[in-house]
Amino acid sequence: MANVAFLGLGVMGYPMARHLKAKGHAVTVYNRTAAKAEAWVAEFGGRSAPTPKAAAEGQEIVFACVGNDNDLREITIGADGAFEGLAAGAVFVDHTTASAEVARELHAAAQERGFGFVDAPVSGGQAGAENGVLTVMCGGEAGIFERVEPVIAAYARACRLLGPVGSGQLAKMMNQICIAGIVQGLAEALHFGKRAGLDVEAVVEVISKGAAQSWQMENRYKTMNAGTFEFGFAVDWMRKDLAICLDEARKNGAKLPLTALVDQFYGDVQAMGGQRWDTSSLIARLEK
Repeated sequence: MANVAFLGLGVMGYPMARHLKAKGHAVTVYNRTAAKAEAWVAEFGGRSAPTPKAAAEGQEIVFACVGNDNDLREITIGADGAFEGLAAGAVFVDHTTASAEVARELHAAAQERGFGFVDAPVSGGQAGAENGVLTVMCGGEAGIFERVEPVIAAYARACRLLGPVGSGQLAKMMNQICIAGIVQGLAEALHFGKRAGLDVEAVVEVISKGAAQSWQMENRYKTMNAGTFEFGFAVDWMRKDLAICLDEARKNGAKLPLTALVDQFYGDVQAMGGQRWDTSSLIARLEK
C-alpha cells in the first residue's frame, strides 16, 4: 500500500480517489474548492490538504486530474504547487487530458527536482471512473511506470505504457479523434433512419451486431434517439480536447479534415445552448 495524494476532485477525480482509498492506500486529497475535499474526507476518510504543495508532502505518488494545461501548471509549478512538496524519488501521475507539450514541460521540471513523471490520460468517462474500469494511456520511463501501474489498477481495467513522456497524451488525442467521427456518423445514421420512417431502435438492434457496432452505438443511441443529452462528457470538454488534437496536427503535419469539421459542428451545438450537453448531442444540430 502506498501513501498517495489526489489533486482535483471533479466528476472523474472524486471516484478515482475513492477507489484508491478502497484498495487500502493512504489518501490525501486537494481540490480548488476546499469544501469538495472536505466532503470527500467526510465520506471516505483520509485527509485533505489546503494546497497542492501540502498534499504532496511526504507522498510516494501524487495523482492529478484537472481541467486543462493552465490548471495543470497551476497545481504543479504554480505558487504552492505540488512540485514544491514532492520529495526526490516520488512520482507525479497526471490524468488530465492536456497537451503533449505540457507533459514534456512538466517532465523536465520533475527531472530537475529528482522525481518521476507519467502522463496518463484516461478514457471511459464518468461511468468508467465510478466503476473503476478506466482505460489509461501512459507516457514515461518504463521503471517509473512499473512503480505506479499497480496503484493505478485501483480504477483501471487497462493501463499501458505507450512510449516516452507525451505518448499518453498523443494516444488520448487518437482516442478523441476516433470518437468525434464515430459520433457524427451515428448521429447522421439515426437522423436518416427517422426521416426514412424506420423503427430506429429495431434497426440499431440489428446493425449493432454487425460491422457498424461501436461503444457509442451501444451506449448512446437510445438517448440520442430520444433527444436527451443531460449526462456524460460535455461538449465544452470535447471542444477543448479537439483543439488540442488540431493544434498537435498542425505541428506534426497530420491531416484531420473530419476532426476539424466535427469540431465546427460542436461549435454549432454550443451556439444552440448545448455547452454542457453530452457529446452525443451532435444529432441535435441535424434535427433543429
